[in-house]
Amino acid sequence: MEQQSHKAAVDELDLRIIEALQQDGRRPFTKIAADLGISEASVRQRVGHLINTQTIQIVAVTNPVKMGYTLANMIGIRVSGDQLLEAADIIAAFDEVIYLVVCAGHFDLLAEIVCRDNDHFLQFLTEKLYKVPGVRDAETFMYLRVYKQNDAAFLSQARLSPSPAFHTRRVLVTEE
Repeated sequence: MEQQSHKAAVDELDLRIIEALQQDGRRPFTKIAADLGISEASVRQRVGHLINTQTIQIVAVTNPVKMGYTLANMIGIRVSGDQLLEAADIIAAFDEVIYLVVCAGHFDLLAEIVCRDNDHFLQFLTEKLYKVPGVRDAETFMYLRVYKQNDAAFLSQARLSPSPAFHTRRVLVTEE
């Protein structure tokens, strides 16, 4: 996510439009306008501005389980310092990676991945991740059950160019 030095001005009406789109990203502007007591043109103009300023993004987000990806993991990755950003670029390009952040602490990178099954996961580790120059080691955290997931506000979804293979229609709010 690209950081900018200024925030886009978002008022109460913008927030109400965003909330309506978070409930249903395909909701017609005419319906939103009627619910909010404003014109359709106003909704269209405000949504256009929110998209142009990268305050929101409307994308498709798929259910990985319905797509045959039944295994999800978070992987903490340690990388040689001089190769960190290059390794991140390579790892981010892998189809299995749906979330990747450079972080401080015990790990240099955190990657969320989805795989079809254990064989696919093993193939990802041995044929992709462990072959990335600079990757020293990785620790896997297998998801047993997801108790809470707030996709609309989750920063991992706030990307400017999401991987098309893993995304349903949704409005995402990004804070800059």
